[in-house]
Amino acid sequence: MEATINSTAMKHYYIIDFDSTFTQVEALDELSLISLENHPARDLIYKEIERLTNAAMEGRISFRESLSGRVKLLEANKQHLEKLVHVLSKKVSASFLRNKDFFKEHSDEVLIVSGGFKEFITPIVTKYGIKEENIYANSFKFDENDNITGYDESNPLSEENGKVKLLKQLQLDGVIYGIGDGYSDFQLKESGLIEKFYAFTENIERKSVTERADHITPNFDEFLYVNHLPRAISYPKNRISCLIVGKVPELSIYLLKRDGFTVRYLNDIDQKELKDVGMMLVADDIKVPNDKLSQALKLKTIGYLGNSKEHIDRNICNQLGIVLFDNKKGKRNADEFIPKRMIDFINKGDTEKSVNFPNMKLPRMHQAHRLIHIHHNVPGIMAQINNIFAENQINIVAQFLMTKGNIGYVITDISKGYDPKLLKELKKIDTTIKLRILY
Repeated sequence: MEATINSTAMKHYYIIDFDSTFTQVEALDELSLISLENHPARDLIYKEIERLTNAAMEGRISFRESLSGRVKLLEANKQHLEKLVHVLSKKVSASFLRNKDFFKEHSDEVLIVSGGFKEFITPIVTKYGIKEENIYANSFKFDENDNITGYDESNPLSEENGKVKLLKQLQLDGVIYGIGDGYSDFQLKESGLIEKFYAFTENIERKSVTERADHITPNFDEFLYVNHLPRAISYPKNRISCLIVGKVPELSIYLLKRDGFTVRYLNDIDQKELKDVGMMLVADDIKVPNDKLSQALKLKTIGYLGNSKEHIDRNICNQLGIVLFDNKKGKRNADEFIPKRMIDFINKGDTEKSVNFPNMKLPRMHQAHRLIHIHHNVPGIMAQINNIFAENQINIVAQFLMTKGNIGYVITDISKGYDPKLLKELKKIDTTIKLRILY
């Protein structure tokens, strides 16, 4: 659900790091892979650059010591930088990529503050609507042959505590939030210059940073969610608990983790309450007790790696609006197929290949909210749903309906912007089983 900070409140600023935050990687490490590709001692140099990067990010050596050491080892030039920009453009962090609209809408309040270099940061972040004048980073020095010879040592960001020194110079008038993965980002909080520091862990988690953060944000969706800011998805996937039951293949677990879900493990389902579980992937031949399943009011989907017929009560799944996927035909690639079906259901609302729900494959939606209404299949439901949309002056972009047995499944894509009472009214329809908001 979309929400915005009260416009009458004090202005808010968002200080965002670049390396391992806005992008998935450390840019100087990537530059070394390019510039030292044919160097006879490249492996040793790579390791030393990586060591210097981590030592500074974890606060074990000064930032200037790390920066000077890395730049000297690079042996890079402007052509290498052009290649680097091409590489980095494909390695923007997934949660920043899907929230591109946020940066366009808040271009005055978003600042990129980095110990990296403008030569590769500016071409990346300006494509997201971030203003060039809001990019603060170091600058390389070049010789007459375009080789990197050093950097501007007068820039405060090249110094230890550089982000603190820069922020003092900027004198921003408002509430400031910091988002980053490194020790230099935490120093902003330590200095008292920012309201809160969010440790960004989508790409790397540094214990020395996370244990001091005000909030750990596994992705940018989480940051936007806790601060009630406009976002691409209504509910961060890291907040959806996926329970792995029994001996599930590593590939299945990897696919769920890669998509951002929080994974937990369980050998004996009889010892676990399912009240707070959002997804469940179950190994073949494990039976889910009816009393446990009946408690799973937040459970959205179950993936079963065998034939679930004798192991999961489909009537209970229907009563609770739980979409069930299984491998009743004994497919060899079930370890990949089943988790992907679960992921597509959570991300888009797809129920294709479900064994208990109407099979529906949906198009991706942009610039809209997608509402999923699961209900008992009785006459007149569509009229009730659309009357509510009409009374709330909601513009319907697209709508899909399918039924199977006693289950009705309605997908409605609506234009952005609606009163939260709309959701309450949809839930109040007598035959409603479950209502979900995807975007």
